[in-house]
Amino acid sequence: QVQLVESGGGLVQAGGSLRLSCAASGRSFSTYGVGWFRQAPGKEREFVAGVTWTGGNTYCEDSVKGRFTISRDNAKNTVYLQMNDLKSEDTAVYYCATGPRIYYYPSRAQYSYWGQGTQVTVSS
Repeated sequence: QVQLVESGGGLVQAGGSLRLSCAASGRSFSTYGVGWFRQAPGKEREFVAGVTWTGGNTYCEDSVKGRFTISRDNAKNTVYLQMNDLKSEDTAVYYCATGPRIYYYPSRAQYSYWGQGTQVTVSS
């Protein structure tokens, strides 16, 4: 079992920044990849960014490239999502997810464990 807890969400003005954290506990999962997803009201949950836990490769959805950065601190079992130049379109609940054998990071079906989500609201 893997437990994931997101934190760092909040209310920010357009153009501002937030750093989200995804802390993992419960067992060793150093070979698992991690993805960030978000879900806005009335929309399906969509992929934002992903990172291999040990390989150092990252993947980002086109709309956030250049603004969002995913990173990891394996010593703390934590993955981060640095969000800069936030826009109103970024308003959503943000979730982190993980699991074994993630070969295509944008696919929700490939993740076994999900956090509870953290709300990000961007005001104009």
